[in-house]
Amino acid sequence: MGADRDFAYGAAAGLLGDLLLGDPRRGHPVAAFGRAAAAVERTLWRDNRAWGALHTAVCAGGAVALGAVAARAVRPFPAAPAVLTAAATWAVVGGTSLAREARAVGRALDAGDVEAARERLPHLCGRDPQALDADGIARAVVESVAENTSDAVVGALVWGAVAGVPGLLGFRAVNTLDAMVGHRSARHRRFGWAAARLDDVAGWPGARLTAVLAALAGDDPRGAVAAWRADAGWHPSPNAGPVEASFAGALGIRLGGTLSYGGRVEHRPVLNGAAGRAVVVTDIERAVRLSRRVGTLALGVAVAGRFVTRGMRGKRS
Repeated sequence: MGADRDFAYGAAAGLLGDLLLGDPRRGHPVAAFGRAAAAVERTLWRDNRAWGALHTAVCAGGAVALGAVAARAVRPFPAAPAVLTAAATWAVVGGTSLAREARAVGRALDAGDVEAARERLPHLCGRDPQALDADGIARAVVESVAENTSDAVVGALVWGAVAGVPGLLGFRAVNTLDAMVGHRSARHRRFGWAAARLDDVAGWPGARLTAVLAALAGDDPRGAVAAWRADAGWHPSPNAGPVEASFAGALGIRLGGTLSYGGRVEHRPVLNGAAGRAVVVTDIERAVRLSRRVGTLALGVAVAGRFVTRGMRGKRS
């Protein structure tokens, strides 16, 4: 039971640390990983999938190995595993920064300063801000809050519950690699294929848990489930679809539609189109609050899952 308690205390402390401190302005561990992954890419880049798979294996595998070595090193010392888990959780989750950036865009829109909102939007997502009006920016922010609740909070907690510190670091590494090379640019269409597919696999459980918790914690649980069942499958992303559809139904709004991303125009399906209304600026704060509730519930589920799984193993043995 000691390992389960270490995870429970450590994950809770790490999530609280993120709430109180947010991300550091300089020297963030994820940024350091990104620089290392970029250096490896410069050495390994070839325009084919095999070299991209090697890049993904080196970078993600290195993060998992680092977590495993660190966890093994602190195991003999009382309280050290919980401290390490807290530090890893704080390093990989990003709920506070997500909320801060979303609210900054919301304040600019509320003040009528669309240009300031456009300048701030790239901190949240890769949309082309100049192609968006105020309503389009608000929709982009809500969609980013929904998707990143899964990527930056829930998914990490799920893999932390499954595999401890190596799971936390490995999930964040995979998610970061997808953001770096997993998009369909000319340079990364083949090289980034492995990172994108691995991110789909790693993100699958966290995305479904996020969708379930958004339905439970939102204003309209039935609407969230209905939107998820009706519309998620039409989304091009197997993981963003359930999350964004559930958030749309839970908040009673419409998400999706035409967007411009990386110089490409994409026509995505409308989520919750039959029952939802258009997004307005005040929905940004509602989405942030829903994201916070989902993250807190996810911590409870992750901790409970550890104890329940260990109890079932004990009975079988």
